[in-house]
Amino acid sequence: MSEVLLFHHSLGPTEGLYAFAAELREAGHTVHTPDLFDGRTFATIDEGVAYAREVGWEEIMARGERAAAELPNEVVYGGFSLGVVPAQKLAQTRAGARGALFFYSCLPVSEFGAWPAGVPAQIHGADADPIFIDEGDLDAAREFVASADDAELFLYPGDQHYFADSSLPSYDAAAARLLTERVLEFLARV
Repeated sequence: MSEVLLFHHSLGPTEGLYAFAAELREAGHTVHTPDLFDGRTFATIDEGVAYAREVGWEEIMARGERAAAELPNEVVYGGFSLGVVPAQKLAQTRAGARGALFFYSCLPVSEFGAWPAGVPAQIHGADADPIFIDEGDLDAAREFVASADDAELFLYPGDQHYFADSSLPSYDAAAARLLTERVLEFLARV
């Protein structure tokens, strides 16, 4: 079974994040869900991003690094949207990563250097999500998959950014179920 460090999106640590983590735990995995926002949650992406800017991106990243420092190196790093940033950085720069799971977002691999050899990854996004499409995440994901040894991109029909968060109106049960199945298959093999 895998140990997973899972970072929340810009709305903060929602009940949907905890429900997803619980599903992974029910399958036998150990899942850590650190709070990058000191217990705060937000109603909109803009509010959450504004809070992250107020705290400072360097501090958000440092919080992610502190959460990882408490764990063994051999973990799977995962993140939802804003949470992909610390997850991707850790997967690329902290030795021993077992894998990476990126939901709704992907940065160019060059942002943190080269992708480590032998580290598998999955990227999940909605095929008509304006944030995923228009902000360059899909392009970065496609380039990543084309250049990596073991990376997969999964696109789901829809235009909602947080489609797998069961606590939000954007939730798509069918897409979330398929995403969870794919994640569990991934965790079973890493």
